[in-house]
Amino acid sequence: MCSHFPACPAAGSADREAAHVVSAHPDQGWSLLCNGVVLFEDTGLLLPDGTVVAPHRAPALA
Repeated sequence: MCSHFPACPAAGSADREAAHVVSAHPDQGWSLLCNGVVLFEDTGLLLPDGTVVAPHRAPALA
């Protein structure tokens, strides 16, 4: 799906959120990444195979 050089990370890789944004919809709270991942503003993900990844914000430092 990606035509960038270097290629964007695959949807199954740990750094999948580093892919380029193909379509941004901030008014609706989501963006489509080049690797087919839907990234939600709460940091949740929907992978191309239908797998849901729960929001994973970094913990606040004390």
